[in-house]
Amino acid sequence: MLQDVDQFIHKHELINSGDTVVVGVSGGPDSMALLHYLGTIAPSFRLTIVAAHVDHNLRGEESAQDLAFVKRFCQQEGITFEASSIDVNEYKEQHQVSTQVAARECRYHFFQEVMSTYQANALALAHHGDDQIETMLMRQVHGSIGSGLAGIPVRRPFSTGSIIRPFLGVTKEQLLHYCSDYGLGYREDPSNKRDNYMRNRFRHHVLPFLKEENPNVHKRYQLYSERTQDDERFLMELAKQQLNKVILDQNDKFVKMDNKAYQCLPIPLQRRVIHLILNYLYTGNAPFSSIHIEDLRLMLDSEHPSASLNLPLELRAVKSYTTCYFSFETFLPPEPYTYHLPLWGSVDTPHGMITAVPIEAVPQSLTGNDLIIEEQLLPAVVRSRRPGDRIQPKGMIGTKKVKDIFIDRKIDRSERDVWPIVEDVTGQIIWVAGVTRSEKATLSARKNQLVHLHYEKKTLT
Repeated sequence: MLQDVDQFIHKHELINSGDTVVVGVSGGPDSMALLHYLGTIAPSFRLTIVAAHVDHNLRGEESAQDLAFVKRFCQQEGITFEASSIDVNEYKEQHQVSTQVAARECRYHFFQEVMSTYQANALALAHHGDDQIETMLMRQVHGSIGSGLAGIPVRRPFSTGSIIRPFLGVTKEQLLHYCSDYGLGYREDPSNKRDNYMRNRFRHHVLPFLKEENPNVHKRYQLYSERTQDDERFLMELAKQQLNKVILDQNDKFVKMDNKAYQCLPIPLQRRVIHLILNYLYTGNAPFSSIHIEDLRLMLDSEHPSASLNLPLELRAVKSYTTCYFSFETFLPPEPYTYHLPLWGSVDTPHGMITAVPIEAVPQSLTGNDLIIEEQLLPAVVRSRRPGDRIQPKGMIGTKKVKDIFIDRKIDRSERDVWPIVEDVTGQIIWVAGVTRSEKATLSARKNQLVHLHYEKKTLT
């Protein structure tokens, strides 16, 4: 076992000469073996070892005995000892989390404090190869994505240094043999024998079967974990490079994505772009899984131009033609508006500004954002659309629903209810600004006073 651990530490460059290493010690066989092992190599590496123990106050007197046991061992071995007694149940109630989550958060907060106090280079934890298998299986079952499928990382940044796990290449059985060989005592947590925790069910019922098939299955899983992490880092870097092409606009609670640019990406990058967007909006505290990402992909790939999807914590994704909006804000219909357009002046709508200016003759060049009408059609009204709105488009005999015109022109759903509609003095729609003008606005042969209407669309975010 010692050779395996030595090689693992060397391969991953977990420990350097002169490091200060905080060791998380519960008193169980795994952490006692780790503390003893690091103590034996400390002279050759010139390590400073600090043992850190947390009493979670979950098992009454047994918890207190665990603390006393670890403290006594450290005194005998001359190892610096730090401990904290935390009311995990109180923390659990305050933060509305499970017992396991509460214990973990309290424990890591204490570890962070100890590392900061000693300016430690590493926090060594005793997760082993069996823990790795259990973690990877649980995450697969629960739909983890990306690097989550890789299980427990060998090393990751934490506090003043890194969390390191030197025992991921060995098994629980090897650690028990190590304790026996060196006469190490340890404490046992009775909860580890019960099947009320998911990890224990995997440990008791799945892991033995895998080891029967391959006694070295822990090495296979660790290799798979490392390869998965390498692949994921590479693919995530590629996805990050594509974000500028895909994201049109964003803030803390909103992301607008270009569907066309998204569709041009390979499927593995599509998944990871969605992952990055969700991770950004959820600020890293990700309550989503692979199921949510695949649901989003199905929505974005569907032939329907419009669709929506509700995601955890009231995040909503709305697809509309060439864009998709992700937002925590409630998608309520905008307030309707009505403005009177003077002969000379302008009105500012939520979607853009319409300006009216009297002119003597029709300009030689006009764009789709311009309309020339006769003064007798004024005063006009500029308003938001209403149910049943119809217009007689230029060159048509009959009328057409404004709603259908928006659909034909692929106007984004989020813009339709604020798009300016212009009515003449009789209440007939003469212009869907910048989209369609009415046959009713056709100029007569008489030389009436003309008015130039110009529409300047805002950049919507």
